[in-house]
Amino acid sequence: MAALEKATGDVVFKFEPFVLHVLCQELQDAQLLHSVAMESGFKNSGITVGRGGKIMMAVRSTHCLEVPLSHMGKLMVSEEYIEFLVHVANQKMEENA
Repeated sequence: MAALEKATGDVVFKFEPFVLHVLCQELQDAQLLHSVAMESGFKNSGITVGRGGKIMMAVRSTHCLEVPLSHMGKLMVSEEYIEFLVHVANQKMEENA
């Protein structure tokens, strides 16, 4: 909290969603993995086929969080709210597992 109070710019609390990239030999493999990912709740998953024919399956979760905490050095939230955000982010991390 002390470091946050010393900040002179903008501070953002950010939790990035889980991402797993899998290089697949065949399109059918990528499609099967995509189906499994979607059924498991990873709704932002997708398949990409590159110019060279490389097939990449990306398993992505929707568990992201981005919240401004300070603006131009002024703290905009309470310490209690920051503790709440940490709790929420930790829950999202557990859901990723």
